[in-house]
Amino acid sequence: MRAHRYFFTLFLLAASVAFAQPKLETITDGPYVFHTPVGVEARWICNGALHTTLMSNASVLKAPRGTVSGFALDDNNLAIAPDTLPAPTRWAAVSDTHGQNTLLLSLLRAQGIVDAAGRWAWGRGVLVVVGDVFDRGDTQTESLWLVYRLSSEAREAGGRVEMRLGNHETMVLANDLRYLHPKYPLVATALNTPFPQLFGDDTELGKWLRARATMLKLGDTLFVHGGLHPDFIAKWPTLDALNNKMRKHLGEPRAARNMNAEASWLFGRDGPVWYRGYFVAPRASLAQVDKQLAHFGVRRIVVGHTTRHEVTSLYGGRVVAIDAGLKEGTRGELLIWENKQLSRGLLSGKRIPLAAGKDDGSRELKDEDDH
Repeated sequence: MRAHRYFFTLFLLAASVAFAQPKLETITDGPYVFHTPVGVEARWICNGALHTTLMSNASVLKAPRGTVSGFALDDNNLAIAPDTLPAPTRWAAVSDTHGQNTLLLSLLRAQGIVDAAGRWAWGRGVLVVVGDVFDRGDTQTESLWLVYRLSSEAREAGGRVEMRLGNHETMVLANDLRYLHPKYPLVATALNTPFPQLFGDDTELGKWLRARATMLKLGDTLFVHGGLHPDFIAKWPTLDALNNKMRKHLGEPRAARNMNAEASWLFGRDGPVWYRGYFVAPRASLAQVDKQLAHFGVRRIVVGHTTRHEVTSLYGGRVVAIDAGLKEGTRGELLIWENKQLSRGLLSGKRIPLAAGKDDGSRELKDEDDH
């Protein structure tokens, strides 16, 4: 009897997944902007149908195209991202947005980083997106263009938006599509282009992503998606060497990367976009974390990747985990540094001070997400 119930449950789960699959004629997405021998071409999908236009100038994107509009292309966004920046008067960090653009915008609005129209409103502040915009949700295109647009708007206001690479950026560009929302294979079909090639080095978003960095030192804070393995410093003592190496191999298939020992380690489980040793066994020791902080001359390391119920301080404030579950589409927080204080920025608009000594102790933390 139990076996029958078990298989019936599996049938219901499979049926629910099948019924949830989107159909091509319901898909609207884009634009995807390609640099071609004859000019810059925008391609997008509207109700399953392909549309294209050759752009005489970038302002064409100010008109509605697919699901994104209201901005222009910006060559400044394609410059190689910095390894180090001076401390601003205020900064915020968010991670693992995973295709939840509406929730991301709600969080940024609630904290006054963007205005009601979704435009940059934080002046000279700095917003750091600590990886994993790709996968899981169905509005990753909107989120990518949002971060791209805010980068331009913040620069004009004297601020900055800095996106760092996460493991899901490296996966998608390398054609590992295990966690892609079912919408996007249909988009690729409609565009007659393999999905990773929508972010190839001949596309605007592809050029932008390939110019991003993996790690950023912002004043006295180091940002990295996963974390730093205790062996990291010995292998990669400088940020520029690490960031350049990651860029060099970004988009390579896993088989090709595995032929290079350095690349294989960097993109593997102990590398900076996958490492979870601040959270699960074998956990990095306090002495090892202190050694990392001293080496890079920072007070704290801010990481995403491993989901917590809230923005969490670890190791007595030396590590701050900011993946607070935005990927679920119903909750999320960001970390804010302002008025010389770290706070949890909530969807309600409230800010809760993050006590530097609040810690989960040395016990092993249960990992909510092993992908």
